[in-house]
Amino acid sequence: QVQLVESGGGLVQAGGSLRLSCAASGRTSSPYAMGWFRQAPGKEREFVAAISWTGGTIYYAESVKGRFTISRDNAKNTMYLQMNSLKPEDTAVYLCAAGSLIRTTPRYDYWGQGTQVTVSS
Repeated sequence: QVQLVESGGGLVQAGGSLRLSCAASGRTSSPYAMGWFRQAPGKEREFVAAISWTGGTIYYAESVKGRFTISRDNAKNTMYLQMNSLKPEDTAVYLCAAGSLIRTTPRYDYWGQGTQVTVSS
């Protein structure tokens, strides 16, 4: 079992920045890929970004390319999402996920509870 806890969400004006963190605990000794997803009210869960164990493979959704940066620090068992140039349409609950394979679909084994990001216009 891997437990995931997100932090760093909040309210920001359009054009601003936020940095999300996802701390993993539990069975973190085995390699695992991680990803960020988001879900707005009344919408399906949407892929944002994903990163392999080594960080050598990274994927981004087209809607966030050039604005968001995913990274991880395995020594700290933590993944990050630097979000710049935020737009009102980025408003959602952001969830982190972990699993044995890097995916752009929500087929991960473990999920956090999410952190709210609200971007005002």
